[in-house]
Amino acid sequence: MATQHTYRVIVRGKWDGLTAASRAKLLAEADRHGLSQYRFTPEGALAYDAALHSFSYRCVIVSDAADGEEMAAALGEEKAEAALTAAGLGYRDLRSTATDMDTMKINRKSR
Repeated sequence: MATQHTYRVIVRGKWDGLTAASRAKLLAEADRHGLSQYRFTPEGALAYDAALHSFSYRCVIVSDAADGEEMAAALGEEKAEAALTAAGLGYRDLRSTATDMDTMKINRKSR
């Protein structure tokens, strides 16, 4: 059995082809999707501002360590695409980064 690692993935993109109804819905919910509510979750969390120019989507991906960060980033993009499509929101220019939380080094301050 392969070793599983936990990755934090950030997917960034731009809104594209939003309908008037989509724009109104996003604007009505903008305060619930600001940076203060932005967390890494298995379900994913969408963040944007009222300018409706770009967005970020953060999620947690558990994947085989051998597949690495590139695979985790691709899986994160797929998750973001599925969530945006299900919500009927248009997007473009997706790009993502992944961080392997199991290999991340934490520097603690010495006293």
